Amino acid sequence: MASPEEMAQSMRNNIPEKTGKQQLEWNTIIKASQLNKHGQIVKMLKTDHGVTHGFANLLSSDFLKGDSEPASDSDLVNSQYEKKPDLKPIYDKLLKAVEKFGKGFEQAPKKAYVSLRHKKQFALIQPSTKARVDVGINLKGEEPTERLEASGSFNAMVSHRVRITDIKQVDKELINWLKEAYKRAG
Repeated sequence: MASPEEMAQSMRNNIPEKTGKQQLEWNTIIKASQLNKHGQIVKMLKTDHGVTHGFANLLSSDFLKGDSEPASDSDLVNSQYEKKPDLKPIYDKLLKAVEKFGKGFEQAPKKAYVSLRHKKQFALIQPSTKARVDVGINLKGEEPTERLEASGSFNAMVSHRVRITDIKQVDKELINWLKEAYKRAG
């Protein structure tokens, strides 16, 4: 079962699809309203903009916690690899491979990982330790293997995980799993 933070993150990932606007756009609307109390913001989002209660609650909470001015995508990625610079080439190689899959690909950096989306999330890239990048992949129904392991407690947003400790492990097999997940997400 997903933790409360994982469920909240899942909702954050779905804000554009479910509300029609990016979180930054909602933050601008909230800021312009000059409201500063959670209940007032929730009511305004629901009444004036038709946002459902769950998303209004999340948007208000994030805004009031100071997440109203999110870091840029490049700032988020750079901070992930700031103390793990040896892992950045792995991220770069993965991203370069995924960009070749076609149109509709979107990367959505978070504080700890980068979500890869094609209509919905199909994978994520996370520098988990100083020596390892974990690649989470949504391949529901695929039998785990020694390399393509079940995600377990790693991240409830993906079904499988591949542990990468060397850039050479970003190989054809891994790229094919990512490509399959990309196709299923579209």
